[in-house]
Amino acid sequence: MPFPFFGDDKSTIARLLSTLPQTGRLEWIGLRPARREALVAVPEAEILTDSHLLGDHARPKKGGKRQITLIQQEHLAAVAGFLGLAEPVAPERLRRNLVISGLNLLALKNRQLRIGDEVVLDITGECHPCSRMEEELGPGGYNAMRGHGGITAHIAQGGTIRVGDVVRMLTN
Repeated sequence: MPFPFFGDDKSTIARLLSTLPQTGRLEWIGLRPARREALVAVPEAEILTDSHLLGDHARPKKGGKRQITLIQQEHLAAVAGFLGLAEPVAPERLRRNLVISGLNLLALKNRQLRIGDEVVLDITGECHPCSRMEEELGPGGYNAMRGHGGITAHIAQGGTIRVGDVVRMLTN
């Protein structure tokens, strides 16, 4: 008998994968005013449906899987630890748009996430590090980020987000 997975509602693994009762918190929002410029931290931002963050230079394609990027706050300390730093890495150095605490973001892959009252994101995959991490973090920056680069998402429903907003998985 093959191992039961997502298609089998009675399987233990399918039940475990669909259970995420924790809620998280939006800790930081960053916008890139222009290509290769430093991210600017903002207390709130407007997210446009199937588009991008207003004020961010990126203009992802409609229907794209990488319209916004998220990283776990808990991973900022992990990356710093791999680099031998005493303090967590500042979020703007990692070039992700949103920092979320309290949720395992990888557990949300292929699921929907709500931020605040309005915004809904379709989590599409992992956000792997790029060679810019060596520039930003120094030698070993790329490898320090491996497995800790966060996730990418499609913007299913736009709206306003604010630092401090509750973040939760939507159930099917």
